[in-house]
Amino acid sequence: MNKFFQFVKNHALPIAIITGSIFYDFFQQFAFILPVSMFVMLTLSFSKVSLKEIKFKKVHFMLLAVIIFGALGAYLAISPFNKILAESVMVIIMCPTAVSAVVVTAKLGGNAPNLVSFTILANIAAAIIIPSVFPLIEAKGMTFLEGFAAIIQKVFPLLVFPMILAEFLKKFVPKAHEFLKNYSGISFYIWAASILILMGRTVKSIVEKPENYHIDILMGIAALIICIVLFTVGKIIGTKFDERISCGQSIGQKNTIFSIWVAGTYLDPLSALCSGFYIIFQNLFNSWQLDKKRHADEKIKSEK
Repeated sequence: MNKFFQFVKNHALPIAIITGSIFYDFFQQFAFILPVSMFVMLTLSFSKVSLKEIKFKKVHFMLLAVIIFGALGAYLAISPFNKILAESVMVIIMCPTAVSAVVVTAKLGGNAPNLVSFTILANIAAAIIIPSVFPLIEAKGMTFLEGFAAIIQKVFPLLVFPMILAEFLKKFVPKAHEFLKNYSGISFYIWAASILILMGRTVKSIVEKPENYHIDILMGIAALIICIVLFTVGKIIGTKFDERISCGQSIGQKNTIFSIWVAGTYLDPLSALCSGFYIIFQNLFNSWQLDKKRHADEKIKSEK
């Protein structure tokens, strides 16, 4: 029995991906609890991060330039051939960092405050650029201020409130803060449970949409290429600043729920499909990274 639980602990993420994909119809119905699970997960994670550690650095602006110019450049390059595919690629690259990326970064031994700093910056940039540029591509009748307010309302409460709560507990209820800090590792398993639901929603959207296998294949390939490129570029840039892990997660792990909303709000709704495929690939990549880290840690222990 102990071996079974150890196996589940070591492979929580791939188990969640496979289970959520197979039993998608069951797990997708629990999507309403995702905001709550994310809030709890981030509160636990932020209990180990101080607001004093949140600083914008040169590397953050380099990463921001990659996603802004990368998104616009990809759209201009692909749109003459396939406009929907171009919109799909653009929205994924421009999409800000997933708030849950802090959990993976901490688990991989990366610099969580560095990632949180970029996440804030990326979300601010998205709130300005998306309502400024995207309506020029697909006119949906939303003004800049309406779009800006909608994005701020959609993203920032989930990102900022857990940070404020963790800091409040640290100053005024230190025992509660210490409790959260001691059990912050639970956030990884909350995230794994959330993956069950996300995979359920993703697979359902792919399986039950109108048949169009040509665009399915194109978007699946595009999502895989983008995932590989973003994680690789992030790690290359991060290596120069001794922030390889946090920088890779910063531009590689995307808030795909947000990108699906953006696609449906500003662009052709079909462009959201690519974000669905990206959910699968980024979580497979994270699973591989975590497994590699676990094997490396076990090797170090065995050599001592």
